[in-house]
Amino acid sequence: MNQALTQIPAVPLHIGGKHHASSTTEWRDVVNPATQEIVARVPFSTTAEVELAISTAKEAFKTWRNTPLAARMRIMLKYQHLIRENIGALAELITREHGKTLPDAEGEVMRGLEVVEHACSIATLQLGEIAENAANGVDVYNIYQPLGVGAGITAFNFPVMLPCFMFPIAIACGNTFVLKPSEQDPSSTMYLVELMYQAGLPAGVLNVVHGGADVVNLLCDHADIKAVSFIGSTAVGTHVYRRASESGKRAQSMMGAKNHCVVLADANKEQAINNLIGAAFGAAGQRCMANSVVVLVGGARSWLPDIVARSKALKVGPGSDREADLGPMVSKSAMQRAEKLIQAGVDEGAQLLLDGRGHQVAGFEGGNFMGPTIFSKVNATNSVYTQEIFGPAMCVVETETLDEAIAFINANPNGNGTSIFTSSGWAGRKFQNEIDVGQVGINVAIPVPVAYFSFTGSRASKLGDLGPNGKQALYFWTQTKTVTARWFAPDDGGSGVNTTISMK
Repeated sequence: MNQALTQIPAVPLHIGGKHHASSTTEWRDVVNPATQEIVARVPFSTTAEVELAISTAKEAFKTWRNTPLAARMRIMLKYQHLIRENIGALAELITREHGKTLPDAEGEVMRGLEVVEHACSIATLQLGEIAENAANGVDVYNIYQPLGVGAGITAFNFPVMLPCFMFPIAIACGNTFVLKPSEQDPSSTMYLVELMYQAGLPAGVLNVVHGGADVVNLLCDHADIKAVSFIGSTAVGTHVYRRASESGKRAQSMMGAKNHCVVLADANKEQAINNLIGAAFGAAGQRCMANSVVVLVGGARSWLPDIVARSKALKVGPGSDREADLGPMVSKSAMQRAEKLIQAGVDEGAQLLLDGRGHQVAGFEGGNFMGPTIFSKVNATNSVYTQEIFGPAMCVVETETLDEAIAFINANPNGNGTSIFTSSGWAGRKFQNEIDVGQVGINVAIPVPVAYFSFTGSRASKLGDLGPNGKQALYFWTQTKTVTARWFAPDDGGSGVNTTISMK
């Protein structure tokens, strides 16, 4: 290895409560997307290292599962305090490797912190249920017990928030965990794990491996992994769900999306435009909940020039610039894919009103920058509509009525999130009732619920009945055990053999 490479920090594995240097021969560069500087190198874990992480978690489960609820709760309380103290440091790592602006990165940490705060309520969340005297002298009760070793596989776009959607609740419920973060921006995730151990987590409860498809398949196949949670693309999520399910595991996959924002003419114009632009172009559009399709209804169609003008005025720059509205895309390949889809939109007849391709930022000429891009006259067959661009691109669709807008959205196979902007309570209620999408915003452009409600994407955006966060996360990471109990008096000789199934 040449001297220049040896000066670049190697991202470690985390096994048994400490850093573990990988022995792999396969490494990937972690690149600052604003400068193209190599800021770290991440290993692709060997099979033996993945096996070690899983066996370590399995051994730790023997004692962690019996750790009192109050003790687990106190660790989570300490953990949320440490995260709050390190918001700035975590955000800087996100910005350096992902590219999103520092304010956006700080907001991401806060959304992850919400889940940890929710996990602090584990002593009441994990309470069971009891029916006394369900039959004569018979009590029936449920208890929620941990499953064992869980696994999490996360995407690059939220390297702090997405892991927080997984391991805090899983661990608080008494499980142990093996996490595989994205290899594109792992450092903030690793810092998150280090803070978990600083909070007092016993060694081996939380472990981290890195890698690609081979590591994912090992986690899906391994007999000692009891549940797998995935957040990322539809193609990979479908593979993970099927493979894990076929291996007898509980699985959940939060996947791709095409989110729509309906705008009625009676909406507060300034609020609506500001919100839909922020939801479309924040984080350079690299959000599974990005508002990538705007449906202008009736008189709101006249607002299109204002939407274009305001979008054009957004500042593109490095994430370290707090005045920037959007930073670079995460990689050259991601930017090139988005550019290819934009060209396909032009070739297929959609009208390109604002073209962000080839955007240059002074002093960062090598950065993966793309400016806001807007298409109008988009139909349901255009590639820019059928594909998730995952870049700062907005498709504008126009309809005469709200009914037409609802029908258009319901015809899309995805169901991650949708929203409506209106001042009409009747229209908002109609939309919420008739729309076939798991997460609905009313005058809220990105309807990701607070952490004590579950993430409820639907249709092609989700596989598995139970989503992250809220009560569903508790049910996903625990096994419900139902106990039916009768205690006889010492001198009760019984009334003879009973061959029926009655519990009288």
